[in-house]
Amino acid sequence: MEYLQSLDTLLRTFWYIALGSSLIFAIQTVLTFMGADATDGLDADFDGDMDGGDSAFQLFSFRNLINFLLGFSWGGISFWDVIDNNTILIIIATLLGVLMVFLFFVIIGQIQKLQENNSFKLEDAINKTGEVYLKIPSHRQGMGKISVSIRGSYHELNAITEGDSIATGSLVTIIAIKDDNLLIVKPLK
Repeated sequence: MEYLQSLDTLLRTFWYIALGSSLIFAIQTVLTFMGADATDGLDADFDGDMDGGDSAFQLFSFRNLINFLLGFSWGGISFWDVIDNNTILIIIATLLGVLMVFLFFVIIGQIQKLQENNSFKLEDAINKTGEVYLKIPSHRQGMGKISVSIRGSYHELNAITEGDSIATGSLVTIIAIKDDNLLIVKPLK
């Protein structure tokens, strides 16, 4: 503490902000990895109507405040010996704080792009190739089953054909859906 007391007032302020915000950032990081912080800074920390934008992010959150303070304080400390003018130093430190918040938005945006909807929809089967699992009778006189891979998982689905019967083990192409749960298939040629 004696070291901090001997510093210039502005540098001491940067250090106090840096130590406090770094401690809070470390706690937030540990809690995030433990699963205690599910929002990850995407929700505002106050009530208000912020539905005007189409962004998933909220600018005013505690996490963003900490990100700003980290950039601001460590930027001020880093450039203390380089920039002699305190006003310019504060402006540069402020810009670095804003940059930290922007980088947080960019990183979270990239992480959200990794989300994938793997829910199964029967419409995704159209034009896919499948294998007959149970023989499909001719001319819609009954149904059989096919096995088809959709989005990396195999599904056994009911199927009919408009042509001749299709034997077990044959490859088929799905051409349409009937009654929301029945596939119409034709032999693969």
